Amino acid sequence: MDIYLIRHTQTDTLKGLCYGQSDVVLAKSFLEEAHQLQQKLPELKANSMIFSSPLIRCVNLAKTLSENVATDARLLELDFGDWEGRYFNDIDADVLRQWAENFVHEAPPNGESFIDLFQRAGAFWDDLVNGIHPATEQILIITHAGVIRALLAYILKLPPANAFQFRVDLGSVHKLQHIDTYTHINYVNL
Repeated sequence: MDIYLIRHTQTDTLKGLCYGQSDVVLAKSFLEEAHQLQQKLPELKANSMIFSSPLIRCVNLAKTLSENVATDARLLELDFGDWEGRYFNDIDADVLRQWAENFVHEAPPNGESFIDLFQRAGAFWDDLVNGIHPATEQILIITHAGVIRALLAYILKLPPANAFQFRVDLGSVHKLQHIDTYTHINYVNL
């Protein structure tokens, strides 16, 4: 089966805003960006499945592809806790630096660490590949950069810290192919 990991399109936020699990609006260019993204995908088969993060920046994109969308909270972006909705420049530089040096295991205040995201994304993946009907030909997963990085690292059995070596642009598509119990990565960041 073909599995497409898709990052949401551009948001209407100012640069430097921390909005991991916050719902933010999409940019005015959303419909144009969604159309460009659709050009990167094959025609959807009748038995395709679409999963989405429950945040509107993902759900809105998923609904442009199909009305049949299942949301899953395990596909949410990293929870930045008390930093949500704040600008990174407004966070104490020493606290931010300490977190950045150990983001895999250290969480922002009242948030989650990257290992937490990695584990929940991995649980989603395991449930997906173990529970999908064999006749399913395509799966689309509309989510966030952190989740896509976590999934790619999880599938490749890389240490979570190495997940940030994957480039994940806004509106990008990453194609995987899962056959029996093995997953091939066909391409990343298209």
